Amino acid sequence: MTKRQLYEFIRHHKLAVIASVSQNQWPESALVGIAVTSDLELIFDTIETTRKCENLRTCPRASFVIGWDNETTVQYEGLADEPRGEDLDRCKRVYFSVHPDGPERERWPGITYFRIRPTWARYSNFKDNPPQIFEIPV
Repeated sequence: MTKRQLYEFIRHHKLAVIASVSQNQWPESALVGIAVTSDLELIFDTIETTRKCENLRTCPRASFVIGWDNETTVQYEGLADEPRGEDLDRCKRVYFSVHPDGPERERWPGITYFRIRPTWARYSNFKDNPPQIFEIPV
């Protein structure tokens, strides 16, 4: 599987489960709306008072599960930041192209945007026999 194929798989999914680590080292998961850039950066918005926001600001490591239909999924790990300036504008354009209701949420108090840059990914397709499992260099 190539980087482009991974991008195409993720691009067809609007939701993912994110896992982050609390200050007490407990895992915490949430469903988020995502968008992906051609560099495989994941973008999502959230409110500053959410556990995931607090967690990522303290420990920027995150993992995701993307896709689960037809026994096909991507596991994705990466490092989070909150882009600013031109980076933020670029990330919001990508995110809003997938989530057109995003600009409406910009009025919400405490809205923020996270970008996750990949460090590891694995594509798994268990509907095929034998299963297809690829670790993707990122």
